[in-house]
Amino acid sequence: MRSRFSAFAVEDEAYLLRTWHPSTRPAQVDFDRDMRWTGLEIEAATGGSPIHTEGIVTFRADYDYRGQPGEMREQSRFVRHEGAWVYRDAVGE
Repeated sequence: MRSRFSAFAVEDEAYLLRTWHPSTRPAQVDFDRDMRWTGLEIEAATGGSPIHTEGIVTFRADYDYRGQPGEMREQSRFVRHEGAWVYRDAVGE
């Protein structure tokens, strides 16, 4: 989760696509040049241990959009795919 947040912050499309599950991966990542990600707080995590095949991370990501602060909250589902943890989707979407 933290590495994907950092990848969004520096617009590392290759890393984001590599860590996105093939069933939900977009063809490209559309970065908003007016958005600057400024902080991440992990609020909760379930699953995700060596014995699990799925994990849920609840987080708050802070951003600045055209000089206005804001936040995004999400519960992200991560799954094991070919031995690696990858982002699958937002829970409830």
